[in-house]
Amino acid sequence: MTTYLSHLQLGWLGKNIKYAISACIVIGGCVTILIMGYDGMGASNGRRALVLNATYEPIAVVSSRRALLLVIATKAELIHPTSRFYRSESFTFPEPSIVRLSHYVRVPHDRGVALNRRTLFARDHGRCQYCGKPAESIDHVVPRSKGGRHSWDNVVAACKYCNMRKTDRLPHEVGFVLAKTPTVPKRKVWLIAVSGNTPEEWMQYLDEESLSA
Repeated sequence: MTTYLSHLQLGWLGKNIKYAISACIVIGGCVTILIMGYDGMGASNGRRALVLNATYEPIAVVSSRRALLLVIATKAELIHPTSRFYRSESFTFPEPSIVRLSHYVRVPHDRGVALNRRTLFARDHGRCQYCGKPAESIDHVVPRSKGGRHSWDNVVAACKYCNMRKTDRLPHEVGFVLAKTPTVPKRKVWLIAVSGNTPEEWMQYLDEESLSA
């Protein structure tokens, strides 16, 4: 059983200590306060963990604190920790980077990936699809002025130079060749997008071949 203390109960604890109180749980009938020390950059804030289904399929990105609570509640097992730790007076827990659910959870697969800058850059690995340099903008392969749609099969990541050179022309009109045909991505692209800087250990579950349908 996992029990949270109220914000009022936590308030006095966090006033004068240089730690981030991450969670208060009950272990063996005793209230245990989990804390993570700051590293000068607020490292305890915004940390993420990848959640795998029982079949090792990636299904969600959650806070590392939430992932740890799943492990403590035996609802998940720790697959890969980070180098950080959550500590209490009596316990030390490694911060999760990847956890796997103990039981299979049915996930709807008919939900499409929203098309936006973050998900597009995740699909195209942040690279210009015309020259391979770091992407800075979105380009419509068939310009909207020529009837092109704002859809997954007609948008690519592009660098500023290629975007300005192409303007409202078709790729072949300026000698451009796409690195790959743009397609609708799988939901794993959304997981990469929401995670920000994707940890290296996640990539075996978010491999390149699985990014497009």
